[in-house]
Amino acid sequence: MTDLRELRAGLRAAVRGDVDFGTTARALTTMDASNYRRVPLGVVAPRDADDVAAVLSVCRSQGVPVVPRGGGTSIAGQATGTGVVLDFTRHMNRLLSLDPEARTAVVQPGLVLDRLQEAAAPHGLRFGPDPSTHSRCTLGGMIGNNSCGSHSVAWGTTADSVRELSVLTPRGERLRPGRGWTGAPAGLRDLVDGELARLRTGFPELPRRISGYAVDALLPEKGADVARSLCGSEGTLGVLTEAVVDLVRAPRARALAVLAYAEESGAAEAAAGLLPYGPLTVEGMAADLVPSAAAADLPRGGAWLFVETGGDTEGEARARAETIVRAADVVDSLVVADPARQRALWRIREDASGTATRMPDGTEAWPGWEDCAVPPARLGAYLRDFRGLLADHGLRGTPYGHFGDGCIHVRIDFDLLTGPGVARFRRFSEELADVVVAHGGSLSGEHGDGQARAELLPRMYGAETVALFARVKGVWDPDDLLNPGMLVRPAPLDANLRFSVLPREPVDVAFGYPADGGDFSAAVRRCVGVAKCRTTSVSGPAVMCPSYRATGEEEHSTRGRARLLHEMLAGELVTDGWRSTEVRDALDLCLSCKGCRSDCPVGVDMATYKAEFLHHHYAGRRRPAAHYAMGWLPVWLGWVARTRSAAVVNGLASVGPLARAAKRLGGIAGEREIPRVAGETFTRWWRGRRVPGDGDGDGTVVVLWPDTFTEHLSPSVGRAAVRVLEAAGLRVALPPTLRLAGRPVGDARSRSALSLLAARRGRVCCGLTYISTGQLDRARAVLRRTLDLLEPVLATDAPVVVLEPSCAAALRADAPELLHDDPRAARLASRVRTFAETLEQYAPDWTPPALNRPVVGQTHCHQHAVLGEAPDRRLREAAGLTGDLSGGCCGLAGNFGFERGHYEVSAACAEDQLLPSVRNAPEDAVLVADGFSCRTQVEQLAGARGRHLAEVLAAALDNE
Repeated sequence: MTDLRELRAGLRAAVRGDVDFGTTARALTTMDASNYRRVPLGVVAPRDADDVAAVLSVCRSQGVPVVPRGGGTSIAGQATGTGVVLDFTRHMNRLLSLDPEARTAVVQPGLVLDRLQEAAAPHGLRFGPDPSTHSRCTLGGMIGNNSCGSHSVAWGTTADSVRELSVLTPRGERLRPGRGWTGAPAGLRDLVDGELARLRTGFPELPRRISGYAVDALLPEKGADVARSLCGSEGTLGVLTEAVVDLVRAPRARALAVLAYAEESGAAEAAAGLLPYGPLTVEGMAADLVPSAAAADLPRGGAWLFVETGGDTEGEARARAETIVRAADVVDSLVVADPARQRALWRIREDASGTATRMPDGTEAWPGWEDCAVPPARLGAYLRDFRGLLADHGLRGTPYGHFGDGCIHVRIDFDLLTGPGVARFRRFSEELADVVVAHGGSLSGEHGDGQARAELLPRMYGAETVALFARVKGVWDPDDLLNPGMLVRPAPLDANLRFSVLPREPVDVAFGYPADGGDFSAAVRRCVGVAKCRTTSVSGPAVMCPSYRATGEEEHSTRGRARLLHEMLAGELVTDGWRSTEVRDALDLCLSCKGCRSDCPVGVDMATYKAEFLHHHYAGRRRPAAHYAMGWLPVWLGWVARTRSAAVVNGLASVGPLARAAKRLGGIAGEREIPRVAGETFTRWWRGRRVPGDGDGDGTVVVLWPDTFTEHLSPSVGRAAVRVLEAAGLRVALPPTLRLAGRPVGDARSRSALSLLAARRGRVCCGLTYISTGQLDRARAVLRRTLDLLEPVLATDAPVVVLEPSCAAALRADAPELLHDDPRAARLASRVRTFAETLEQYAPDWTPPALNRPVVGQTHCHQHAVLGEAPDRRLREAAGLTGDLSGGCCGLAGNFGFERGHYEVSAACAEDQLLPSVRNAPEDAVLVADGFSCRTQVEQLAGARGRHLAEVLAAALDNE
């Protein structure tokens, strides 16, 4: 039995990198993107090859397995293990050199593919293979799995792009594998020479044969390529420390032909016929994987092929795409040459890896048969047999993937939670393996065998060839130190399932989790590890995950937090449940930006999970001071308004020693300035402006929500909104003391309801500050009181206009999920409109004033994630505000950026997208920031004044 203290001490003495045997580090590496889970003893992040050698030496002396790990996006379980995990992403993640003339690059195993592509692009070069996880997968992982990607019909697999490797054997030998037996360990050549007949006849020839070891690459007629034979070995033979890879010339221009077919088999049968035209991609997917919002961007049909072409000019690339369209027998088609539009279409395809984890009815679906491959000409026939086998077992799945290479991805709605379901998973796997082999295919066509398929390799290769694999393993790794249980002597495909440790009964929670059947465990299971949250740069309007981009730490990614919640529910590693300090600390830097709610392909909603956790974690216990200072902000600001003491509060806040003391007591970051409270609240201005019966007009009544920030901190936004809404012909009312301009409107029922509302007293509140600090009992009470006050509004058809995006998102999404037992919450959510939505829907003929200036700023993260920004974009365009707002998160995010200990991360988030866009803006640009947090962050960190779009339009109206 391993002595953990001795192992840890030995590693810390021998390794200069990071050695972490803590609960958090282990919990973060229990899983990859597969169905499997193994608990490691510890995690080491080596700094260089010497560190790797030291780890191998210490672990070999104690008989502890070693598992190399890159981005952890493997789908067959090969990036998990029970020994020491080597994390190459922290330190060994550099591009060492790039030679444009030789078209080669020297990389470390932890280098993310996109970083290599960015470095190669200025030279007109690129690395050929490009999996959909290109923004977070590593070169080491790609070599270990022999990854491919959508361009493999043009540029092949990773093995086709590897020239030379630097490898450490488990016994510490340093080798440089290449061609012509270069870098081969002793005994390998003799083994191959004795098996030449088997190697020439026992390996099927097809573009995507990834299963097993590529021992046939050692044949003399194939150049005896030792480096190529290591590709796809899943870290079981040697540990990669460096690689020389080939780059390809990227086409100067590209076009994308989207070919629509009635159904997937038609698309599959057509794919092979397009290959003679020299496409760069032939990717396929069916309608079930396309979100309804994205379907409008595709030509009409039930399945599509994404066929990319290249050329020296846009015209040449388009002409090649149009040639393919003419040659194809399609229902409909689309040819796109605009790069931005191509990227948007490709995102639909790339997100399928996450979208496929849910069936259209919300049922969970899982990998396991994620990437088997057959000869492209047999793909149509194979898919029909595959569909038939699914039906025989009562299973469902929607294939997609690399149709031009005959490689299919699919997630299947296996029941992996019960004994009978797991048994069916095994029977189906065995029968499908036989179907794949009958069509001349490979059990793995991209992601490797891992635990998911290695047990079935004898069905593909036969027992003698599998025994040959074991002999190859014995030459490289005689002690079975590296990633045992993978490829050779594999663990059963139905063992170590990650779901088996989760509670079988639903966990008692506060939110309703309607998309997960009310089951918090099912909500946590949403994260399947595709790790889109681990991207280090944002493209377009995306937000997720700002804290990971600021820290680079896995525990601060959406996936990392989901993994910790999974282990909390499992109770094996994280043993103190909701009281866990490990989970608390990981969630502490979650900004609750909700970016994952929209940007995560599987819809993980970490903001809600964080609120749920904090609710339980602090139940019956004293909370951090910031939860009282900022969580109860509506109460404190209401007290200031009632006592009319804004001037006193602002004066005290301007006195340095008093301000510092207040910030210490309130848990507020010392670097922050306390925002000034308005001398006159928005509703007080409103009441003084007019009384019922003033004016006239018969436009649509809209109820303007006096959120806490507009009411007390930026009433100018509310005043501006009234100015614009009325200019557009709308009649504005405020709850709960409803004051309308002009005579009663609507039918008798509406007039009666509005009259009743006019007599009501009290403050409406969305509960946002209580939700974000996990004070969910208080949030429920506040929301129920608000719904009581709003019953007359809910009896009318008046929309509720919410100016603060975070409050609008709370009312539209959080309130109905928190008050899932109160139908009034859903009714209110259906009435909530943003400022731009209101103008577009209820004043469609109104033309805003023309500003004709560039716009700069950032879409509010909650607006992006929950509300949508399209109406705002159209309103800006109608007003002549040109340009796009940046993505990302401002970093203040309500209470987050004000809390002590968060300032550095908050500022880093702002520097990611927002502040550079402000600094680089033209002099005449309009700085738009609809959220109070965004405006505050820009003011405090950049000294610039951002305005709500309502303020911008109101000022233009006044100038007119």
